Amino acid sequence: MSTTPACPQCTLENTYPDGANFVCGDCGFEWPQAETAATGEDEDAVVKDSNGQVLKDGDAVVLIKDLKVKGSSTVLKMGTKVKSIRLVGGDHEVDCKMDGGSFMLKACFLKKA
Repeated sequence: MSTTPACPQCTLENTYPDGANFVCGDCGFEWPQAETAATGEDEDAVVKDSNGQVLKDGDAVVLIKDLKVKGSSTVLKMGTKVKSIRLVGGDHEVDCKMDGGSFMLKACFLKKA
């Protein structure tokens, strides 16, 4: 199996390294190899709560402040315990299910229980 990534423009896997770049054989798009290595590091980034504790999949956390749910009149109350979190990439690092539904939360509003 090839270690070269799929083309970010056309998403086809006919790519090859050429010097410091990857090149797509189908659409001709070129992108730097260093950029691909940097995004690989983000996947292994450590997610920390508001107290600096490292969070892992399956941890239980507690909300440290009231959070308004965007596009709704629902408010997630401070002190609410959330079990079995899942870490995902992006701005909102924590995916969880609560009584009110599924939510994506920022780790800075959580502390490890």
